[in-house]
Amino acid sequence: MKNVIFEKLRTVLVIATILSVLSCSNDDDLGNLSDTIFVRHKNADMPAYIHGNGTKKVFLIILHGGPGDTGLSYRFGTFKNKIEKEYAVVYFDQRGSGMSQGNYSENGISVDIMAEDVLALVKVMKRKYGNDSRFFLMGHSWGGTLGTATVLKDQNEFLGWIAVDGLHNPSGMYSEYISTFKKVAAEQIELGNNISFWEGTIDLANNVTTEYRQDHFFDMNNRAFKAERRLVADNVINKVENDSDTFFNYNFITTFWNRGNTISILTNQGLWENLSYTNRLSEIKIPSLILWGKYDIVVPATFAQEAYDNLGSDIKELIIFERSGHAPMLSEADKFAEELIRFMNQNK
Repeated sequence: MKNVIFEKLRTVLVIATILSVLSCSNDDDLGNLSDTIFVRHKNADMPAYIHGNGTKKVFLIILHGGPGDTGLSYRFGTFKNKIEKEYAVVYFDQRGSGMSQGNYSENGISVDIMAEDVLALVKVMKRKYGNDSRFFLMGHSWGGTLGTATVLKDQNEFLGWIAVDGLHNPSGMYSEYISTFKKVAAEQIELGNNISFWEGTIDLANNVTTEYRQDHFFDMNNRAFKAERRLVADNVINKVENDSDTFFNYNFITTFWNRGNTISILTNQGLWENLSYTNRLSEIKIPSLILWGKYDIVVPATFAQEAYDNLGSDIKELIIFERSGHAPMLSEADKFAEELIRFMNQNK
């Protein structure tokens, strides 16, 4: 019964999306864009929602987190009120995520195929908006993995790469969780903050195996999200109010179908156990911006310095947000928009 209800909801949402396509702005008018396009690639149909100032024909493609989240979950105040006023922003639903559709087997989802999807998106956008269209690529969290894979396939398509708490080294997460939990917990206990919680965090770090074990990895990942909420409660990280109705409308409904399945497939392919791009970051030569929350527990800030040290670009920056965790675009929104726009202005 539940599957029938969900299928009806999916049908309604797909129809609504199609109607939005029919009401897109004129292709010849690259002023204030509000378009929806679909990318068809290897048995998947993936929507990209394009909003903002198209006069410069410079687009910021956002690769969402997850795996399995949605592109439109990022269309909140910072992007709507600031970044879209300067540039067009592309909110892309990845394969197996959001409102993407398709009939493909488990072999139809992989980091490699999903990177090809992003490059297919660029081709579709050039066909729609002109070959003189230019692109920046931004990846948040898991989107940092996918973005790194994409840039390594073809960095010539992009003016710049922006990693926001982005994971280039998934296989390094397991051991880094253990050390980060112990470090942050000791600091918070010394400050007298949520002592029982942080003592429990140390216990978890001391009791997991030193070698990767899938259940232990997800136990720590879950604990990391809880830890950031504790840091917010103790005013270590700025408290924010999520002002995005879209986040609920899309993220809540679509995760019933996609999120768990996508994570499961990629996990079984060894995403968290074997995949790392650290040794290939030197191949990335385009301008690169690394934005990271100092108190990111989900993807610890150690990876920010690792990315900066290994990137091969002559133009690269590392900016740490002192009052942020895993989402500086929310907790230090004004500074985030300022740094992102500045980087794009300098490298467009």
